[in-house]
Amino acid sequence: MTPAASPGTSRTEHAPAPPAAEKDSIVIIGAGLTGSLLAVLLGRKGLPVTVFERRSDPRVDGAERGRSINLALSARGLAALQQIGLEDLALGVSLPMAGRMVHPVDGPPNLQPYSADGRHAINSISRTLLNIELLNAAAETPGVELVFDHKLTEISLDEGNVLFETPAGEKVIRARTVFGADGAFSTVRKHLAERGGFRVDVDSLGHGYKELSIPATDAGDFALDPHALHIWARGDSMMIALPNQDRSFTCTLFWPRTGPGGFDRPATDAEIGNYFAEHYPDAVPVMPTLADDYRNNPIGSLVTVRTWPWFAAGKRCTAALVGDAAHAIVPFYGQGANCGFEDTVALSELYDAHGPDWPAIFADYQQRRKPDTDAIARFSLANFVEMRDSVNRRSFRAKSAVEHAVGRATGGRFKSLYELVSFTTVPYSKIRRRRAAQLAGIASGTVGLVGGFRFLRTWGRRRRV
Repeated sequence: MTPAASPGTSRTEHAPAPPAAEKDSIVIIGAGLTGSLLAVLLGRKGLPVTVFERRSDPRVDGAERGRSINLALSARGLAALQQIGLEDLALGVSLPMAGRMVHPVDGPPNLQPYSADGRHAINSISRTLLNIELLNAAAETPGVELVFDHKLTEISLDEGNVLFETPAGEKVIRARTVFGADGAFSTVRKHLAERGGFRVDVDSLGHGYKELSIPATDAGDFALDPHALHIWARGDSMMIALPNQDRSFTCTLFWPRTGPGGFDRPATDAEIGNYFAEHYPDAVPVMPTLADDYRNNPIGSLVTVRTWPWFAAGKRCTAALVGDAAHAIVPFYGQGANCGFEDTVALSELYDAHGPDWPAIFADYQQRRKPDTDAIARFSLANFVEMRDSVNRRSFRAKSAVEHAVGRATGGRFKSLYELVSFTTVPYSKIRRRRAAQLAGIASGTVGLVGGFRFLRTWGRRRRV
């Protein structure tokens, strides 16, 4: 079923647009990466924007323990940051990772490049640091206001009221347009779903994640190669490590919550040490805070969220979902933030096309973006299997080597699935079709070469006769 036929569109088709002479009053719920970037893009159009965040200001209080999850910033995210002049800054505080460094239980690690030429890289950047830079950009944008320690409690689209719980008590804000940029467990989405006409599917992976740390060595160096994303693939689970500017690594365990290899098994310091020594033997010597990190850092959830529609309109207010609130994905392609950033660019472009007619903007926005977000959700789930298991197989390494060889032979015209996702801005929904066309071309060319070779061989024999 295409988005056009999905439920919920008919009730918003005739929603009144705000009067042209009236300044739009825009509220963004969520001051994370997507909400902050959206605030800058809209603020630079001269729109008054207020961003509300339930947490305290990370520029003052820093990140929550065990909740950083480094980002793998790639072409799509960089293209969005370029629009507000932050691309160079982001690259300046990132570390490029040109491939996966796969750590087997026995034997030395092996590097598997991401691209055919070995020069393309995804960029490891601190989520907190990038969020701070985006918040600073928002704070410097005329017409944008940032408000923290405000927890959303209710939205009335008919009255245009947005209610918050604050340290000083309840607060009511008037708004004509509300954006829900408040993450995978969005409160805005919950309130819109309660109006009816919404379908929300939240699929839990069954695995959780927990952060650990590899500090810099006593000599102040990286303990591992800083130009790779490190993977300890163990079949049904894995650990990854991404480099930081301070020469540490942020590690993330992706384990089942319970059962063999699950988070409920190792409990004491001795059990933790023994388990890691068995399954991640080369990591243990460079993880001096392993037991403390494992015991005290929280276990996060991994979910895929599919929602339709992405907006609703009342008598006085229209609200839409952005980023993870509309389409959270698991992090195994490193595309969550990159995909959310693409949402904000689409909204900015559609505002330029439609003016302040937000119902029209949102209708086009969800039709444009839904096929792409569904596609990257599928890619991300499939890449979990690849990362935790396939990278250890010779057949997988051989397939990757062949794809890269073809890429080099065609001057980069042939690209692997990973390259198309990470190093281009080809819409996610068109990548499968492009790959199929490429593979068909290669197959046709191969048949032609084989046929030509046979013809020449037969012709040569006849000449000799």
